[in-house]
Amino acid sequence: MNTRHKGQAWEKRAKRYLCSQGLSSLATNFSCRFGELDLIMRDDPWIVFVEVRYRNTEKYGGGLESIDNRKQQRIIQSAQCFLAKHPMHAESPCRFDAVTIGIVGGTQKISWIKNAFNCGTG
Repeated sequence: MNTRHKGQAWEKRAKRYLCSQGLSSLATNFSCRFGELDLIMRDDPWIVFVEVRYRNTEKYGGGLESIDNRKQQRIIQSAQCFLAKHPMHAESPCRFDAVTIGIVGGTQKISWIKNAFNCGTG
């Protein structure tokens, strides 16, 4: 399985987890010139842009730490692009969450971090 397929498998796992927590899916793998959004979910009244990160080791840092400022800016720009293309969601409040999936003590652990970062406006 190549890296792209592995990433999609972890994104599906994260989507199932978030749906089990009461969120609903709006889009997956939305692409634009700024980058790609892994998951776009609704957590009424919020539109939630979710970055999914898998780590089989924390040797080089955890999943959340890998979402650096540059990556955050690309996600924010991609979210703005999504909202421009889907104006029916433009008035909804938005947030940026992260789902990290890792192996802890031989067991798969999913962490959902609400408001993992903000867009720095307002």
